[in-house]
Amino acid sequence: MTREDIEFQGEGGVTLRGWFYPATDATTPRPTVVMTHGLTAVKEMHLDDYAECFQQAGLNVVAYDHRNLGNSDGLPRQEVDPVLQHRDIRNAISYASTRPDVDATKIGLWGTSFSGGHALLVAAIDRRVKAVVAQVPFISGSRTLVRGIRPDFISHVRADLDADRLNRFLGREPALIPVVSADPMGQAIMPSVDSYEWFTKTAADRAPNWKNEVTARSLEWVTEYEPGSYISRIAPTPLLMIIARDDVVAPFELALDAYEDAREPKMLRIVSGGHFDAYSGPGFDECASAARDHFVEHLGA
Repeated sequence: MTREDIEFQGEGGVTLRGWFYPATDATTPRPTVVMTHGLTAVKEMHLDDYAECFQQAGLNVVAYDHRNLGNSDGLPRQEVDPVLQHRDIRNAISYASTRPDVDATKIGLWGTSFSGGHALLVAAIDRRVKAVVAQVPFISGSRTLVRGIRPDFISHVRADLDADRLNRFLGREPALIPVVSADPMGQAIMPSVDSYEWFTKTAADRAPNWKNEVTARSLEWVTEYEPGSYISRIAPTPLLMIIARDDVVAPFELALDAYEDAREPKMLRIVSGGHFDAYSGPGFDECASAARDHFVEHLGA
């Protein structure tokens, strides 16, 4: 499939890098989907598969790495700032709208996992988005924290974060923690077994630039992030939410609760499997085709 390496300016002038996929057989400006990946993940971790699916349906795609990760610029490296990430998505929409091969009146937004939360928030506040897909979305930092960390560990985690905040205030280097760990009781921002298996295997197979580290401050910011609180404001933009029935990484119960708060037009697709089954095999086919059909219906392709 044809694609073009691109770069554009994110919030504060940071250079973001990614790919532009032109719609297959396009002769006029086409609807365009902006895509970003989840927590610390880079675009090589199957965003290309989704982009090609949309491309074949007559949609352009802009896919890129978040700031501080992968091929994009930004310091400190391996830091996840949800506020700057969702502001960068709005810059990506602006970038897309300047291209002569893009119909700026037909912009779609697709996000998965952590960026599924971004998709909900951006669609609620940016009316340039005309259709949105949130796949296995992150809904609530505070509610995910109490589900993912044993209650007797939370005070220790908060003490570590406070120590890192003081450390950085004094001008020292940021502390780094693993993204995933082979030990489900070990320190990691995503401590589940399936997280470890997916990230390590996918990095080895196709994304050698992914790093198993993230700044400690990222964990603090993630726990403060509540994108699900915006969901009632997305309407009248059409929403598709895709939820995995066995998801323990972005707990499916939180997504179901959020979906109840969304207003029409909305559609819910519940798929089998866990959080990472959306990126390969039958899970990919089901999720990608559902998202493709949503964008084709509401953007035209």
